[in-house]
Amino acid sequence: MPKRVDHDERRTEIAQALVRVAGRRGLHAVGMRDVAAEAGVSLRLVQYYFQTKEKLLLHGLQQLAEGFGERVAERVRAAGDDPGPRATVEALLLASLPIDEASRAFHLVYTSYAVLAVTDEALAAQPFLQNPDAAEDALTGLLTRAQDAGLVGPDVSVRTEAISLLAMTAGLGISVLTGQRGVESAVAVLGHQLDRIFRGDGQRG
Repeated sequence: MPKRVDHDERRTEIAQALVRVAGRRGLHAVGMRDVAAEAGVSLRLVQYYFQTKEKLLLHGLQQLAEGFGERVAERVRAAGDDPGPRATVEALLLASLPIDEASRAFHLVYTSYAVLAVTDEALAAQPFLQNPDAAEDALTGLLTRAQDAGLVGPDVSVRTEAISLLAMTAGLGISVLTGQRGVESAVAVLGHQLDRIFRGDGQRG
């Protein structure tokens, strides 16, 4: 009896192959044939599941976002049973820095996607680009919680700080990718900014 094919699993495998290739070569240089070779399947099969490169790209980006969420959750769990607002903020931001293979691929592919979307209206219209808004809202919520607990000064604009932290982390990520600075330096800069925002160790609450 023929083995039943799990189509969702096959789509996921192909999308993950896209992310791996794009992480090595950049999103602009990846074609469907490259993805087929990486996934170990035929080009025809890739075209069967994703009729266009755009559809393949968008599915790959969804996988990228899910992987980012998983890395954040892992870092939060590693911080303990009740990590507090600062540790949670730090986990979210560190997960987006290119400090290992997975986060490097995330940063490189996401940045490439954002650049392509500047000149591609179809890509720009996709909900994936709204994820920064979700991250900004989440970070603002964490800083608000810290402020309510007395861990952040009452005069601090938590929304502005959230925007600043995300922008800084994005810039730090690019500086690591281009070799301008090492991972330890980037992490130290992030820690310095969090020390500026949080009072004490920022772990209560």
